[in-house]
Amino acid sequence: MPQRKYRREVYHKEMRYRKLKYFLFGVFVLFSLCLIFGLILFIYITKDFPRPERFTERTFVQSTKIYDRTGKILLYEFYGEEKREIIPLSDVPEYLKQALIATEDAKFYSHHGIDTRAIFRSFLANLKLKKPAFGGSTISQQLIRSTFLTPEKTIKRKVREIILTLELERRYSKDQILEWYINQIPFGPNLYGVESASKAFFGKEAKNLSLSESAILAALVQSPSYLSPFGSHRDELLSRRDYVLNRMVEEHYITKEEADKAKQEEIKFLEKGKTILAPHFVFYVEDYLIDKYGRDFLEKGGLKIYTTLDWDLQRYSEQVIKEGVEKNKKAYHAYNAAMVAIDPKTGEILSMIGSADWFADPYPPGCISGKNCLFDPKVNVATYGIGRQPGSALKPIVYATAFEKGYNDKTIVVDELTNFGIYGGKPYIPYNYDRRFRGPVTLRQALAQSLNVPSVKVLNSLAGLEDSIEKAKKMGITTFNKPASYYGLSIVLGGGEVKLLDLVSAYGVFATEGLRYPPISILRIEDANGNIIEENKKDARRVLDPQAARLINDILSDNEARAPIFGRNSAMYFEDYQVAVKTGTTSDFKDGWIIGYTPSIVVGIWTGNSNNEPTVGALAINLSGDMWHKIMEKFLTTHPKEYFNKPY
Repeated sequence: MPQRKYRREVYHKEMRYRKLKYFLFGVFVLFSLCLIFGLILFIYITKDFPRPERFTERTFVQSTKIYDRTGKILLYEFYGEEKREIIPLSDVPEYLKQALIATEDAKFYSHHGIDTRAIFRSFLANLKLKKPAFGGSTISQQLIRSTFLTPEKTIKRKVREIILTLELERRYSKDQILEWYINQIPFGPNLYGVESASKAFFGKEAKNLSLSESAILAALVQSPSYLSPFGSHRDELLSRRDYVLNRMVEEHYITKEEADKAKQEEIKFLEKGKTILAPHFVFYVEDYLIDKYGRDFLEKGGLKIYTTLDWDLQRYSEQVIKEGVEKNKKAYHAYNAAMVAIDPKTGEILSMIGSADWFADPYPPGCISGKNCLFDPKVNVATYGIGRQPGSALKPIVYATAFEKGYNDKTIVVDELTNFGIYGGKPYIPYNYDRRFRGPVTLRQALAQSLNVPSVKVLNSLAGLEDSIEKAKKMGITTFNKPASYYGLSIVLGGGEVKLLDLVSAYGVFATEGLRYPPISILRIEDANGNIIEENKKDARRVLDPQAARLINDILSDNEARAPIFGRNSAMYFEDYQVAVKTGTTSDFKDGWIIGYTPSIVVGIWTGNSNNEPTVGALAINLSGDMWHKIMEKFLTTHPKEYFNKPY
């Protein structure tokens, strides 16, 4: 019995030993397989690895060109070569080094190339986005990525980036890495390194940059093309500059007092070379490309971008606007103007002028952009995000809404003193511009003569506030994004802000008898081999009843109907041509608008001051009428005559 028990114990020990041996063998095999797999993966990922010390300049073989609609006029060229001027770290001001580190990699001098906390934070953000956006890159990682790797967001590329970064940090000092970085980073198309950027933007060497200027260069790193001082987002650049200064305070590089002083510093940017044609339009195209394809799109060599711009019309219009504003300055204290022309049948932008003169200096001298400049040349008023009040120029949309509901140009409303109730804490009692009342008037008379009281009645009783706002949105007004109650009845007299491009596009719906073609700036894009990347398909949708559009066209082209107010030979009249037109003046004379059209073109002009300072009692017809007439006449006399269809 004891012998049997002993045998069982020996047997169990042998079994445990065998299991342990098999387990250890399995672990060894698994470990070996993992090691082999890891080695193979490492070899695969690191094959053809570049050597981190080989920081050479990249070059692009071809340039990206932006043309007018004919393909014969080169508006602008994005050069493929990298314009860079190498400087030692000792020539970089401490402010600039501190601004870059505070904004891009606060722990640059303490980590070993990888900021694990930042990567973990970006990993959590990626999980929420459900896509590999990555992020959390250190200065060393950015240097490796911009020098050796593609911008694709893949696991393989990220692993290669990390390995190269660790090797870079092992081989070189932090100061050497920072020196390479400040000479490598892009500051816009064709512009690389802080020295080139400093000379391009401020006309000085990097070592002479002020604190505020240093913060601006650091601000540009995030999005150099979009935030470019030569573009239309300068306010956003200055806002980003303030963020950089705040980060420098948080990292104890500067005091709050120094930051506040730097925020108030007047920044004088150099003027971009006059090799560019139609600059506001070109940068509008650039914004579109960046928004749709990303910043790298413009850096692909050999692209040919054929735009919708009519260069002959653009060149003529620029001269007319420039001369017209010179007259307005003296007569009406109005220092700026903007203009847009589109083909309503396609939505193609034929001309865009964002200010009186892109190449002129702001006025008065020393004014701060966006605050106290009567004239701010670089801001594109035609597409300005905030918008401006349109005055009576919005009335046709309200009348069209009423016409869709069964009313017509013979419908009667009474022009009389009317209290429309309490709005904004006080009675809303509008007046006509001449303070007179005309009694019963038809809708044709009311719209053609731009009578205010009848127009408010049309909105309140016939068209409806919410329906009119919804109709404006469908026709292309993008700025009406608040509840109807926010605007109230005053919206028909210009109580809501609009963009010039939106308003011109909306009038295009009348010209096409209710079809909306969204505004476009590009006909087609070709790659270096002539393959079409994008092409305008001219898609449209109906947003207005044809009869309503025909009634608006008939009223706005009725010279006799508007004669009691504007006279028979105003700037709105063209002998032997049928042109529909509407003006708009804000109640405080800050803005003057005129939008006119035929079946083939819509031309709109805004006049006023960049800082919203009122003009001297000038109506829109006085401010904009002569400029608009000349531009429209230029088009009419060089194109076949077209007439509107009569209402049925």
